[in-house]
Amino acid sequence: MSRPNSQMSLPICGPAQKTTTAASRVGSNVEGFRAGEAMHIEAPEILLYHEDCFEGIRTRVEAGSVDVVVTSPPYNIGVAYTAYDDTVPRSRYLKWMREWAGLVRRVLKPDGSLFLNIGCKPSDPWVPFEVAMELRHVLTLQNVIHWIKSIYVENVSYNEQTSLNVGHYKPINSKRFLNDAHEYIFHFTLDGTVELDRLAIGAPYKDDSNVTRWKGAGNGLHCRGNNWFIPYSTIQRRSSDRPHPASFPPELAEMCIKLHGVDRVGLVMDPFVGIGNTAVACARLGVPLIGFEIDEGYLETAKKRLQRRVGRSFAGQGDQAQVVANPGP
Repeated sequence: MSRPNSQMSLPICGPAQKTTTAASRVGSNVEGFRAGEAMHIEAPEILLYHEDCFEGIRTRVEAGSVDVVVTSPPYNIGVAYTAYDDTVPRSRYLKWMREWAGLVRRVLKPDGSLFLNIGCKPSDPWVPFEVAMELRHVLTLQNVIHWIKSIYVENVSYNEQTSLNVGHYKPINSKRFLNDAHEYIFHFTLDGTVELDRLAIGAPYKDDSNVTRWKGAGNGLHCRGNNWFIPYSTIQRRSSDRPHPASFPPELAEMCIKLHGVDRVGLVMDPFVGIGNTAVACARLGVPLIGFEIDEGYLETAKKRLQRRVGRSFAGQGDQAQVVANPGP
């Protein structure tokens, strides 16, 4: 499939197909979201709904229409969200996750991918594994990726001393636990047979001689593997620069989409939009997205980030992103 253009219609159903009447250019003021309302960014087409993802997926997304899901659900470790109780009993949480995975399975294409980011805390390390075990009843775990936020490397490589200390982490004041500097990305598919574009996020060979030595190394890249170092950007104020307690960088979503294969992505879905990092990634890559978020504050932040970052990126390309207030049902 060729890369979708900005005029592509999303495979949505029901009220989302209504025409919109209120529009404003990026950078102008748009009224706050009401339940069931959508933000619409064109070029590429991005729809973000102020709505619970269970209802949104059931009513707005056709079966077998989504190529890639990149998302990060609540972790059930007491994260201080503003519109969700992250302290529900573990059994109830796992049942909820299994039901959610069933909805995702329904809308994924046969060769679709779900990239599920989930973390834990040192005193409760089992959550990612329990979620993976629960979802195995619905989907197939094809790859396990480690998102490395911070790393220190000290070694001798190619007869050279290497010392590297990069990234950001939240220090833990404990005599029992190590600083938590990574999270999981579980790559689920319907049957575990989805082919990936591994070299789309490939790493260069350290020794140029490998390019001629190994078959298929003509482009100078090899598979990056399942350890991805993606640091957070340095911020000045958490409340304004990253007002979400458990977000991932847009670069993480970009890598997931590229790994699946951008040229065959017609629609990305993010059921837990948060502050819009998957949406920003889709805008950068030029692929459509539909997403859902129950927290109006997070959705407002997502809107502003898209206006600020995406609006500038489209400038000079002849495209103008728009924000459209789209009435819900």
